[in-house]
Amino acid sequence: MIKKVNIKTIKLIKFYKFINYNLIYNNKAINRYKKDIFQISGNKSDELDKLKKSISNIRNCELKNNATKMVFADGNPKAKIMIIGEGPGSNEDQEGVPFVGRAGELLNKMLASIDLSRRNVYITNVVNYRPPDNRRPTEEEINRYLPFLKKHIEIINPKILVLLGSTALNALVGNEVVISKARGKWIEKQFGECKTSIIITFHPAFLMRQPAQKKMAWTDLKMIREKKSKLKI
Repeated sequence: MIKKVNIKTIKLIKFYKFINYNLIYNNKAINRYKKDIFQISGNKSDELDKLKKSISNIRNCELKNNATKMVFADGNPKAKIMIIGEGPGSNEDQEGVPFVGRAGELLNKMLASIDLSRRNVYITNVVNYRPPDNRRPTEEEINRYLPFLKKHIEIINPKILVLLGSTALNALVGNEVVISKARGKWIEKQFGECKTSIIITFHPAFLMRQPAQKKMAWTDLKMIREKKSKLKI
């Protein structure tokens, strides 16, 4: 019993070390995500290319018209764990890669705490262009990008889908429940041919503003770790 308690304590200390260390620094983009070339099937590669082209052809969109770059995705397209955030920030808009600012640094540490990294997850957002002044995407904007997001999920075909924050929750699950009630539970949902297990947790940017909620996020991360073990991911 003592040994088990000690192991749990060590893991909790490890997690807090990950999520609390070195988060206060300037706002310069991290710019150190070396792009890996993952060998994926020609069909999946073609489907992702078509999807990216379709998004780039969107017209009459304030997000696209005011953004510098499209932010499509990052990580491993073969991954069985897919992560969806809200939308790009200023650093992401510059780099064209999701989660490269302070929230991205925290996300990396959260993943590392359960032995994951960008090499074995796939990351995207509800919208692919930065909302002006980092505002929340409007309902109209979310609905415009939602068909592309659902297609994105179907192409990647994850076994576990992690939704970060209320925007992703509302877009893919619904507005009926708030994140504080929805998080920490598994939801089974189907997107086209993809049947997946969804879990909702707090967005890293929210955790930086509300550090007291990190304990809840750690509970969610442990659930993801247990699920991926059960599914042999």
